Amino acid sequence: MILKRNSSERIMALMTWAAAILTIGTLLFLIAFILVKGIPHIKLSLFSLTYNSENVSFMPALISTFIIVFISLAIAVPLGISSAIYLTEYARSGNKIVALIHMTTETLSGIPSIVYGLFGGLFFVAALGWGYSVLAGAFTLVIMILPLIMRSSEEAIKAVPDMYSEGSFGLGAGKLRTIFKIILPSAMPGILAGIILSAGRIVGETAALIYTSGTVAQIPATPMDSARTLAVHMYAISNEGLHSNESYATAVILLVVTILINAVSVRIAKKFGDSNNELF
Repeated sequence: MILKRNSSERIMALMTWAAAILTIGTLLFLIAFILVKGIPHIKLSLFSLTYNSENVSFMPALISTFIIVFISLAIAVPLGISSAIYLTEYARSGNKIVALIHMTTETLSGIPSIVYGLFGGLFFVAALGWGYSVLAGAFTLVIMILPLIMRSSEEAIKAVPDMYSEGSFGLGAGKLRTIFKIILPSAMPGILAGIILSAGRIVGETAALIYTSGTVAQIPATPMDSARTLAVHMYAISNEGLHSNESYATAVILLVVTILINAVSVRIAKKFGDSNNELF
């Protein structure tokens, strides 16, 4: 019996190591492929603030990407965290509304991005009359990332030990003070993880933005102007078939932006974790 269990454990360990090696190997291969194909084609003309058919600069798309990420997160993060606070701290367990909200968020998480794009095109672009604009794209992305931020924030708040809030109540702190001074700072690393994933999804999104923010290669002067993100820019120039080398160069920049966003977010989460350790 012991020999049988040991052999089963070895098989599971080998499968785990094989899965880890396959995952890491695939990631390293993709990164190496992008760097090898893209770095030789990075040139100064790609950093021009003005896009034209000769330089196909990605700078307008890069700036537009940061603008859309900022607007989307500025709307989705407060809504998502507030919803998570209500679901965990105020809603009664077994409430039918809570069950409905959970079912809705799970359903929204599984909808393909092209469906969000079609909805955004019909509602924000056509029905509300916003046209192809940064605002229409941002609101479409808000609907897309809101379930992810809600669920990650909810799980992070649930993971905070009950003794933290009990100790706060014992010292005479109120409900709101306990939530904002004790629970949220303790749950912040988990909340930031959801925000990081949401930002990454926004940066890499194409289908939802083609139908909402458009593909105009310019720096938007107002939120009602059309613009393209880096991912849309890469898709557009590679789809034309005339600037394949520049599309690989854009992929390198997109990879660097994603890594920077993750690195900064991890550092912020670590800061929150260190401050919580000092507090408790």
